[in-house]
Amino acid sequence: MCRLFVNADPQLWETRLRSVRLNGFSTSVRLENLYWHVLEEIAARDGMSVSQLLGRLYEELLETRGEVENFASFLRVCCGRYLMLQLAGDVPRNPAQPIAGLDADAILAREARRLTRPQGSLMPAA
Repeated sequence: MCRLFVNADPQLWETRLRSVRLNGFSTSVRLENLYWHVLEEIAARDGMSVSQLLGRLYEELLETRGEVENFASFLRVCCGRYLMLQLAGDVPRNPAQPIAGLDADAILAREARRLTRPQGSLMPAA
């Protein structure tokens, strides 16, 4: 089992630093290449660059939560949730379908129901 993960392309877990503008300030974000690939796909779905996506996520997180404690960690969780929501069928796998057009409230409700299952599974029932 571990061979599947251990023998993956090591470039996937190498980190890359990118400069971005968040809330009017230039800063940098360090993430593993795997996450940059997922963020590129998410951004492309809605016709944005990764920098534009990060700026929008930062602004909306700040507006919703009032602060941003660990933005890199938040981005990793966004990537993981994006992939999990695809597996659950809540986000279409077709990268040509924009995320902005999806019913976020319905998706969040379904995700919440999955999270409250007794076994705590994040994935859909088989």
